[in-house]
Amino acid sequence: MLLHSPPVTAGYRRSIQGIIAHTGEIAALAAAFCWALSTVMNRPIGLSLSPLVMNLFKGMIAVALLCLTVTAGYVLAGRSPGGMSGGVVVLLAVSGVVGIGLGDTAFFAALWHLGSRRALLLGTLSPPLAAVIGLLFLGETMSLGACAGIGLTVAGVAWVITERSDQRGHAPPGRLWWGVGLGVFFALTQAVGAVISRKAMVDTQAGAEMTALVRLIAGTLTVLVILPFAIRRNPNASTTAPRKKPMTRRGWALFFVAVVTGTYLGIWLQQVALDHTHAGIAQTLQSTSPLFVLPIAAVLGERVSLRAIAGAAVAVGGIVLLFSSG
Repeated sequence: MLLHSPPVTAGYRRSIQGIIAHTGEIAALAAAFCWALSTVMNRPIGLSLSPLVMNLFKGMIAVALLCLTVTAGYVLAGRSPGGMSGGVVVLLAVSGVVGIGLGDTAFFAALWHLGSRRALLLGTLSPPLAAVIGLLFLGETMSLGACAGIGLTVAGVAWVITERSDQRGHAPPGRLWWGVGLGVFFALTQAVGAVISRKAMVDTQAGAEMTALVRLIAGTLTVLVILPFAIRRNPNASTTAPRKKPMTRRGWALFFVAVVTGTYLGIWLQQVALDHTHAGIAQTLQSTSPLFVLPIAAVLGERVSLRAIAGAAVAVGGIVLLFSSG
């Protein structure tokens, strides 16, 4: 005799409905985790490849993987890879040029001038900028609870990455303001790119993998155009720069895994997030990537300070507030 358990079934259904209702937020957090994981894997690779060349190779590999994904979806599942108007393609391409091509290049330059912590700190300007731009151009309004959640999350992340560190940029003191400008420009490009992509996602039924492919192609082509000028101004922008260690087979394997994790999955999940939630909320949750680095660092044997743990707790409180206000 079968025993029925309605309370369990009802609870299970509520859980599924809750997950579906927060698809965008969950995808944004998953993207942040992917970027954190790829960041840790990319650290030793930076000794062999320059940032611009890494960005170019990452884009090329991710574009190839997304092409395979779109093709597999068409062949195996019968999903049409189209469904995008010319206007949507243009919006996604502009988003890729601004957010991936120009934005990532500005971030790499800011890293050189300021060091990673200060560059990441300026990057936390992106979520509130995305919320304001989304309000002005898309009419996206958020509750007071959601706004408070954004503030708490950004504050927690900022508290973590402003901890005293020996990391410094390489620019002379008189050029630090140039680095600050690059960091602010990076935050602005991320916000603008997210809002443009959000607008495109609202106007199309194409899947996240197809929209991510268009953005990545545009961003990668932008890096391809920028690279020759960067090499002309600074030979260290090339793979043959002095003091670079040769890339080993293990390094290439690690690099490929980092691309699959951070670029292929990360940008695909970013598109899912932008398709299901406001640009400001998506940018806020994606900016929590430094928090995911903390447990990864602890597993690898690095010391995690009490301040970092406290900052992470504040950010998690903001995330909970965001979910409860959604």
